[in-house]
Amino acid sequence: QVQLVESGGGLVQAGGSLRLSCAASGRTFSSYTMGWFRQAPGKEREFVAAINWSGGSTYYADSVKGRFTVSRDNAKDTVYLQMNSLKPEDTAVYYCATDKRRRSSWPGRSPAAYDYWGQGTQVTISS
Repeated sequence: QVQLVESGGGLVQAGGSLRLSCAASGRTFSSYTMGWFRQAPGKEREFVAAINWSGGSTYYADSVKGRFTVSRDNAKDTVYLQMNSLKPEDTAVYYCATDKRRRSSWPGRSPAAYDYWGQGTQVTISS
């Protein structure tokens, strides 16, 4: 059974940083692209960032490009999201998810392309 467990969320002031982690189990982690999504109250879940199975390619939403960095450690079955220069509009529950397809080139930004999800971690940015 695939399990994803996020951690690292919290409350920080605008301009601060947080590092989210997502620990995976139950699947050959190194064979799957991993994505980060977020959902704010009253809004749809949106794509934030993704990293392909080898770690050689990364993808970002325009709203976080230059501020967030996604990385992975396949030896630890863990994906990370380093978030810098945080803004109040980054406030949301953040989720990690796995691509449905093994070793795909790029699953895209739609949540429908990802099959397993973590429980989410709350990130709150105060102004």
